[in-house]
Amino acid sequence: MYVGLGIVLLVIGAILTFALHSSISGVDLTMVGWIFMGAGLLAIVLSFALRSGGGVRSRRVTQTDPNTGTTVDEARVDRDGLA
Repeated sequence: MYVGLGIVLLVIGAILTFALHSSISGVDLTMVGWIFMGAGLLAIVLSFALRSGGGVRSRRVTQTDPNTGTTVDEARVDRDGLA
């Protein structure tokens, strides 16, 4: 999802920086374009960094209370590095 957002920000930033030759009073469109391109690059890098965070681990634990005989099932899903 963030890869697409990153590409869109890169494209908008490149248009503002390199292709648009107009000006708005008080706004530097070239700098806004560079900021958009930086944000797009950051979104793409973070997307790949979070995606390669490892696999998903799951475990199921069943415990029985010796006094009451009640059985408790616990399922836990942990993502590597984010537990």
